[in-house]
Amino acid sequence: QAQLEESGGGSVQAGGSLRLSCAASGRTYNCMGWFRRAPGKERERVASINSGGIRSYADSVKGRFTISKDNAKNTLYLQMNSLEPEDTAMYYCAAHSNYYGCVVRDTLYDYWGQGTQVTVSS
Repeated sequence: QAQLEESGGGSVQAGGSLRLSCAASGRTYNCMGWFRRAPGKERERVASINSGGIRSYADSVKGRFTISKDNAKNTLYLQMNSLEPEDTAMYYCAAHSNYYGCVVRDTLYDYWGQGTQVTVSS
């Protein structure tokens, strides 16, 4: 059974860094990504990586966040640098094995982790 488990969230001051991890198990995924939901806002895709290693990012995090995947460990990462208070949110790891590869729409991802909180103070 597919399972995703995030870790690495926490509290940090603006300008700081955090690295999120997502341990994946159960199956092979065509796309894995990170989403976030801030209070009062809709869930949004932050970054994704497909099975070929092609990455994509939300404009708001380009140049600051880096998504990567260790296939040997079956683990997805999100390195977050130059964090801003606007990055405060619950962050979720998501994945799917469908034919369409990486997409922005969260409803097209079948598997989700439980989430990890990231809080950035000014």
